[in-house]
Amino acid sequence: MESNTFKIADFNIRISFEQSEKNGMWLLPSFSNFATDEQADDYFFTLTVDDTLRPSKDRKLVRNFDTGNGDTLVYQLPDGGYQYIIRDIRNRDCCLLITNEHFTECRCALNGDWTMRSFGLNDALMLIFAFAGSFRQTMLIHASCVVYDGKGYPFTAQSGTGKSTHTSLWLKHIEGAELLNDDNPIIRILDDGLPYIYGSPWSGKTPCYRNRRARLGAVTRIDRAPQNSIEQLKPIQAFASLLPSCSSMKWDPAIYRNLCDAVTRVVETTPVCTLHCLPDEEAARLSCATLTRERR
Repeated sequence: MESNTFKIADFNIRISFEQSEKNGMWLLPSFSNFATDEQADDYFFTLTVDDTLRPSKDRKLVRNFDTGNGDTLVYQLPDGGYQYIIRDIRNRDCCLLITNEHFTECRCALNGDWTMRSFGLNDALMLIFAFAGSFRQTMLIHASCVVYDGKGYPFTAQSGTGKSTHTSLWLKHIEGAELLNDDNPIIRILDDGLPYIYGSPWSGKTPCYRNRRARLGAVTRIDRAPQNSIEQLKPIQAFASLLPSCSSMKWDPAIYRNLCDAVTRVVETTPVCTLHCLPDEEAARLSCATLTRERR
């Protein structure tokens, strides 16, 4: 068996491959920056890729949800764990994933050509990370994030609204701004009680896989408007703005409760804003000036 260890958001992860000519680390090129030789006694999660794995027949369908890139069928198992069938945009079965209740021990089987296997394995790992993270005050957030002056500034929005457009304007017009991740950065609350944002191996269509962290400076939702303005939200509004951007399973009470607790901590410690804007330089300069202003 081939085993590989990674450090993502300062968590140790192990991915193992049963011997196969079709499976291996070549399916996960975005993970190379996160590889480590460090061994751990306690892994955040382990995943074993084994194409001989077969689906459990003792299962209960929870739901079928659209990921934007395909459909995923979710089944509850008698021991509290889960079984997933991950399908691509062409409705092809790419991955069978079986997890325990807390997503710490996982197994999967892949199917199809390289594209299908890579898609299925990456989606499985994103799913595992998001749901295992709920037990460790960690969340995978759908956002494009820049780092500026030592702090991270993720921008959230509905697909197609302009997250990447706005961060690209920071990169063009704000000297010293750098892209951390363009689709799925990670927010983790550390032992000091403060939230930090990390790069991840998942960055959508933009290949930005940075193994770096920064103190979370602010979270901002983008709202297209005929003129530029920005407002800091009150706590209830902030919670309602941030929660939908976080990967979760609302049907699992423990996972959803943990996520809500983590979001609440972010709201208590970090400005959450709405940027009403045009896709122009002025919007980038306005958001930068406002979000990086010292707050007490």
